[in-house]
Amino acid sequence: MPLVTSQGFAPDDAPDWRRADDPGAAVLLEPGEDARALAAHLGAIALIGVRMTAFADGRAFSVARRLRAMGYRGRLRLVGSLVADQWPLARAVGFDEAAVPEALADRQPAEDWRRAAALRATPPFAARRGAA
Repeated sequence: MPLVTSQGFAPDDAPDWRRADDPGAAVLLEPGEDARALAAHLGAIALIGVRMTAFADGRAFSVARRLRAMGYRGRLRLVGSLVADQWPLARAVGFDEAAVPEALADRQPAEDWRRAAALRATPPFAARRGAA
């Protein structure tokens, strides 16, 4: 899967995803899993992926916002069905990057993602990350 960042496409580092009930350096949350299960481990997790199985499924956005509100400061990756038009909102709720399917990346080149990254979603969607 191509990795989308604010700069466009980047190589995917292909993390060794773990499940929420067995956290490691990279945890992948599936739709419907409760992010609060990671609360005790947030400081030890470098990357959290949140799977989005359909463009219209907004649960991933809620999960990202909840994780940032819980104090998670590591990399937050959306994994799955996201289009460039949704990228400003994804960034506003706390996602740093997105891994999208090859077919979607073929239809939406890096320039579409860079243009979308330049847009800003407005409150109340913006997540608060605290001081760096």
